[in-house]
Amino acid sequence: MASNKEEVKVFGMVGSPFSTRVEIALKLKGVEYKCENEKFGNLSDTLKNYNPVYKKVPVLVYNDKPISESLVILEYIDETWKQNPILPSDPYQRAMARFWSNFIDDKCMNDVRKACFTFDEKEREKSIEETKEALRFLENELKDKFFGGEDIGFVDIAAVIISFWISPIEEAFGLKLFTSEEFPKLYNWSQEFNNHPIVNEKLPPREILLTFYKGRYEEHFGSK
Repeated sequence: MASNKEEVKVFGMVGSPFSTRVEIALKLKGVEYKCENEKFGNLSDTLKNYNPVYKKVPVLVYNDKPISESLVILEYIDETWKQNPILPSDPYQRAMARFWSNFIDDKCMNDVRKACFTFDEKEREKSIEETKEALRFLENELKDKFFGGEDIGFVDIAAVIISFWISPIEEAFGLKLFTSEEFPKLYNWSQEFNNHPIVNEKLPPREILLTFYKGRYEEHFGSK
């Protein structure tokens, strides 16, 4: 039985895709953990002490040592618990997995944010096209059932934002970004990934996300 020091804790938030990444990875590894759910806009002092730089979720605590930033945490999980690896063993493929995961955060999601929160119609249309262009890169990169091949890997977990979160975002903001017609491979991947038993168990209720993003819309643009 693990001592308190060896206990794995995840400081996360219901509805956070970044927290969900960490929980999916731990579940795939078969690692037991305790989840400490934070409240949006009212983070605990404990969380802030564990992550004084960014003051946000997720934070993984193991052996009394906190680690923040979801992609960094995923790598740490893979290196600490060797079973069911999520990163490839080949150095080049590992580098590519890191590249595409960073691409999802730095390019795809930034384009989605701009499409959501831009007032100017022309700028919004430009952001929508940039989002679709980014998704086309992922469509072309997807060669197998998952980005990790026949099994879920690092990029798949990073892309949970696309597989599950993008739909309620589209609905709340009145956007059309990710369709089965334009991105058939990526769409089929999203269905496979979301319906995987481990992933499905960790996904939040869609209605929670829809309510949250509708609130963000009204906060930014005013009531519909």
